[in-house]
Amino acid sequence: MTDTPVAEMTFEQAMKELESVVGQLERGDVPLEDSIKLYERGADLKKRCETKLKEAEEKVAQITLDGDGKPTGTTPVEGM
Repeated sequence: MTDTPVAEMTFEQAMKELESVVGQLERGDVPLEDSIKLYERGADLKKRCETKLKEAEEKVAQITLDGDGKPTGTTPVEGM
């Protein structure tokens, strides 16, 4: 595990660490207390990845296209 707070991680950082956490848990060679901490960290990492993906999907959905299908700009995301 890294010392980086999950809330500050990029999607790529969170995904890489999540893969590491899953690998450690799958091997089953981690003491119970550490397994619990890993599981909790993994849940936080999964949530971070989902949040970052949703943000990206919303940005893509806001791209406007001209008559030829070329991007012309973005529209504001509601609530921002």
